[in-house]
Amino acid sequence: MTVVPNDHLMTLICDSCGDTVTGPTCVLPDAEVVWTLVSEHGWSGSPFAVGPHRCPHCSLLPSSGGGHVPCEGHGPGGILGIDHLEDTTVVAATGDIDLDTGDTLRTALRHAADMGGHVVVDLTDVHVIDSTGLGLLVRAHREARDRGATLCLVGPSRFVRTVLHTMRLDPVFPIYDSRDEALARLAPDRPLAAATRATGS
Repeated sequence: MTVVPNDHLMTLICDSCGDTVTGPTCVLPDAEVVWTLVSEHGWSGSPFAVGPHRCPHCSLLPSSGGGHVPCEGHGPGGILGIDHLEDTTVVAATGDIDLDTGDTLRTALRHAADMGGHVVVDLTDVHVIDSTGLGLLVRAHREARDRGATLCLVGPSRFVRTVLHTMRLDPVFPIYDSRDEALARLAPDRPLAAATRATGS
Protein backbone atom coordinates (compact mmCIF):
# COMPACT_ATOMS: atom_id res chain seq x y z
CA MET A 1 0.00 0.00 0.00
CA THR A 2 1.46 3.36 -0.94
CA VAL A 3 -0.97 5.55 0.99
CA VAL A 4 -0.52 5.16 4.74
CA PRO A 5 -3.25 6.47 7.06
CA ASN A 6 -2.22 8.05 10.38
CA ASP A 7 -4.93 9.57 12.59
CA HIS A 8 -6.32 12.47 10.54
CA LEU A 9 -3.48 12.47 8.00
CA MET A 10 -2.50 10.29 5.05
CA THR A 11 1.02 9.83 3.72
CA LEU A 12 1.46 9.33 -0.02
CA ILE A 13 4.64 7.46 -1.01
CA CYS A 14 6.17 7.58 -4.50
CA ASP A 15 6.74 4.05 -5.83
CA SER A 16 9.67 5.25 -7.94
CA CYS A 17 11.85 7.39 -5.64
CA GLY A 18 10.28 6.95 -2.20
CA ASP A 19 9.48 10.65 -1.78
CA THR A 20 6.52 11.33 0.52
CA VAL A 21 3.83 13.96 1.00
CA THR A 22 1.29 14.16 3.79
CA GLY A 23 -2.21 15.55 3.58
CA PRO A 24 -5.46 15.50 5.54
CA THR A 25 -7.55 12.37 5.41
CA CYS A 26 -10.17 12.57 2.67
CA VAL A 27 -13.68 11.70 3.79
CA LEU A 28 -15.05 9.67 0.92
CA PRO A 29 -17.72 6.97 0.62
CA ASP A 30 -14.91 4.49 -0.12
CA ALA A 31 -11.89 4.76 2.20
CA GLU A 32 -9.66 3.19 -0.44
CA VAL A 33 -10.27 6.07 -2.87
CA VAL A 34 -7.46 8.62 -2.49
CA TRP A 35 -7.94 10.43 -5.80
CA THR A 36 -8.26 13.85 -4.18
CA LEU A 37 -4.98 13.48 -2.27
CA VAL A 38 -3.13 12.36 -5.40
CA SER A 39 -4.64 15.12 -7.52
CA GLU A 40 -4.14 17.98 -5.05
CA HIS A 41 -0.39 17.36 -4.87
CA GLY A 42 0.11 16.91 -8.62
CA TRP A 43 0.98 13.22 -8.37
CA SER A 44 0.00 10.58 -10.91
CA GLY A 45 -1.06 6.97 -10.73
CA SER A 46 -3.87 4.95 -9.28
CA PRO A 47 -6.82 6.67 -7.62
CA PHE A 48 -6.81 3.90 -5.02
CA ALA A 49 -4.70 3.55 -1.87
CA VAL A 50 -2.89 0.43 -3.12
CA GLY A 51 -1.11 2.44 -5.83
CA PRO A 52 1.03 2.68 -7.78
CA HIS A 53 1.68 6.42 -7.28
CA ARG A 54 4.42 8.69 -8.61
CA CYS A 55 5.52 12.13 -7.42
CA PRO A 56 5.47 15.07 -9.89
CA HIS A 57 9.17 14.61 -10.71
CA CYS A 58 8.91 10.88 -11.37
CA SER A 59 5.70 11.36 -13.33
CA LEU A 60 7.75 13.17 -15.99
CA LEU A 61 10.22 10.28 -16.28
CA PRO A 62 9.70 7.11 -18.32
CA SER A 63 8.52 4.27 -16.14
CA SER A 64 11.10 1.53 -15.62
CA GLY A 65 8.31 -0.95 -16.26
CA GLY A 66 7.72 0.45 -19.73
CA GLY A 67 5.00 3.01 -19.07
CA HIS A 68 1.95 3.59 -16.96
CA VAL A 69 1.06 0.65 -14.75
CA PRO A 70 -2.71 0.37 -14.55
CA CYS A 71 -4.64 -1.10 -11.66
CA GLU A 72 -5.56 -4.75 -11.95
CA GLY A 73 -8.56 -5.09 -14.21
CA HIS A 74 -8.05 -1.62 -15.68
CA GLY A 75 -6.44 -0.64 -18.92
CA PRO A 76 -5.38 2.32 -20.99
CA GLY A 77 -8.22 4.58 -21.98
CA GLY A 78 -9.42 5.21 -25.48
CA ILE A 79 -12.47 5.84 -27.61
CA LEU A 80 -14.63 2.90 -28.65
CA GLY A 81 -16.51 4.97 -31.19
CA ILE A 82 -18.23 8.20 -32.12
CA ASP A 83 -21.79 7.99 -33.40
CA HIS A 84 -23.67 10.87 -35.01
CA LEU A 85 -27.40 11.33 -34.85
CA GLU A 86 -29.42 14.19 -36.27
CA ASP A 87 -28.84 16.45 -33.27
CA THR A 88 -26.62 14.43 -30.93
CA THR A 89 -23.09 13.01 -30.97
CA VAL A 90 -22.32 9.97 -28.80
CA VAL A 91 -18.72 9.54 -27.62
CA ALA A 92 -18.07 6.08 -26.15
CA ALA A 93 -14.93 5.94 -24.00
CA THR A 94 -13.13 2.94 -22.52
CA GLY A 95 -10.49 2.09 -19.91
CA ASP A 96 -8.91 4.69 -17.64
CA ILE A 97 -9.14 8.38 -18.51
CA ASP A 98 -6.01 10.04 -17.17
CA LEU A 99 -3.03 12.18 -18.13
CA ASP A 100 -1.76 9.50 -20.52
CA THR A 101 -5.03 9.11 -22.41
CA GLY A 102 -6.61 12.55 -22.09
CA ASP A 103 -5.62 13.63 -25.60
CA THR A 104 -7.83 10.93 -27.11
CA LEU A 105 -10.88 12.12 -25.20
CA ARG A 106 -10.04 15.76 -25.91
CA THR A 107 -9.99 15.07 -29.65
CA ALA A 108 -13.27 13.17 -29.52
CA LEU A 109 -15.00 15.90 -27.53
CA ARG A 110 -13.68 18.57 -29.88
CA HIS A 111 -15.06 16.61 -32.83
CA ALA A 112 -18.42 16.31 -31.08
CA ALA A 113 -18.46 20.08 -30.46
CA ASP A 114 -17.68 20.74 -34.12
CA MET A 115 -20.70 18.65 -35.08
CA GLY A 116 -22.94 20.86 -32.93
CA GLY A 117 -25.95 19.68 -30.97
CA HIS A 118 -26.02 17.62 -27.79
CA VAL A 119 -23.19 15.36 -26.60
CA VAL A 120 -23.56 12.01 -24.86
CA VAL A 121 -20.40 10.68 -23.21
CA ASP A 122 -20.81 6.95 -22.65
CA LEU A 123 -18.64 5.94 -19.67
CA THR A 124 -19.98 2.41 -19.32
CA ASP A 125 -16.54 0.93 -20.08
CA VAL A 126 -14.52 3.52 -18.16
CA HIS A 127 -13.04 2.32 -14.87
CA VAL A 128 -11.54 5.49 -13.34
CA ILE A 129 -10.99 9.13 -14.20
CA ASP A 130 -8.40 11.61 -12.93
CA SER A 131 -8.28 15.41 -12.81
CA THR A 132 -7.24 15.59 -16.48
CA GLY A 133 -10.28 13.69 -17.69
CA LEU A 134 -12.58 15.50 -15.30
CA GLY A 135 -11.31 18.85 -16.56
CA LEU A 136 -12.00 17.82 -20.16
CA LEU A 137 -15.58 16.88 -19.31
CA VAL A 138 -16.17 20.14 -17.43
CA ARG A 139 -14.79 22.19 -20.33
CA ALA A 140 -16.89 20.27 -22.87
CA HIS A 141 -19.97 20.78 -20.68
CA ARG A 142 -19.41 24.53 -20.61
CA GLU A 143 -18.90 24.68 -24.36
CA ALA A 144 -22.09 22.72 -24.94
CA ARG A 145 -24.01 24.99 -22.56
CA ASP A 146 -22.68 28.09 -24.33
CA ARG A 147 -24.10 26.90 -27.63
CA GLY A 148 -27.43 25.96 -26.05
CA ALA A 149 -26.81 22.22 -25.99
CA THR A 150 -26.47 19.58 -23.25
CA LEU A 151 -23.60 17.25 -22.40
CA CYS A 152 -24.65 14.23 -20.37
CA LEU A 153 -22.93 11.14 -18.99
CA VAL A 154 -24.01 7.54 -19.37
CA GLY A 155 -23.22 4.65 -17.03
CA PRO A 156 -20.43 6.15 -14.88
CA SER A 157 -18.77 3.66 -12.53
CA ARG A 158 -19.01 3.88 -8.78
CA PHE A 159 -15.58 5.49 -8.71
CA VAL A 160 -16.48 8.13 -11.32
CA ARG A 161 -19.67 8.94 -9.41
CA THR A 162 -17.60 9.25 -6.22
CA VAL A 163 -15.22 11.67 -7.92
CA LEU A 164 -18.09 13.77 -9.28
CA HIS A 165 -19.72 13.86 -5.85
CA THR A 166 -16.45 14.73 -4.08
CA MET A 167 -15.79 17.59 -6.48
CA ARG A 168 -19.45 18.69 -6.21
CA LEU A 169 -19.97 18.18 -9.90
CA ASP A 170 -22.72 15.58 -9.80
CA PRO A 171 -25.45 18.24 -10.20
CA VAL A 172 -23.63 19.70 -13.23
CA PHE A 173 -23.94 16.67 -15.51
CA PRO A 174 -27.20 14.93 -16.34
CA ILE A 175 -26.44 11.26 -15.66
CA TYR A 176 -28.31 8.33 -17.19
CA ASP A 177 -28.02 4.57 -16.73
CA SER A 178 -28.16 3.77 -20.43
CA ARG A 179 -27.47 5.36 -23.79
CA ASP A 180 -31.07 4.80 -24.90
CA GLU A 181 -32.37 6.69 -21.86
CA ALA A 182 -30.03 9.61 -22.52
CA LEU A 183 -31.01 9.83 -26.17
CA ALA A 184 -34.71 9.67 -25.33
CA ARG A 185 -34.37 12.50 -22.79
CA LEU A 186 -32.36 14.70 -25.17
CA ALA A 187 -34.73 14.18 -28.08
CA PRO A 188 -38.10 13.04 -26.71
CA ASP A 189 -39.68 13.11 -30.18
CA ARG A 190 -37.14 10.65 -31.60
CA PRO A 191 -38.42 7.05 -31.70
CA LEU A 192 -36.36 4.91 -29.29
CA ALA A 193 -35.82 2.15 -31.82
CA ALA A 194 -34.42 4.61 -34.35
CA ALA A 195 -32.03 5.98 -31.76
CA THR A 196 -30.84 2.49 -30.95
CA ARG A 197 -30.20 1.63 -34.61
CA ALA A 198 -28.37 4.90 -35.24
CA THR A 199 -25.92 4.32 -32.40
CA GLY A 200 -25.29 0.72 -33.26
CA SER A 201 -26.50 -0.48 -29.83
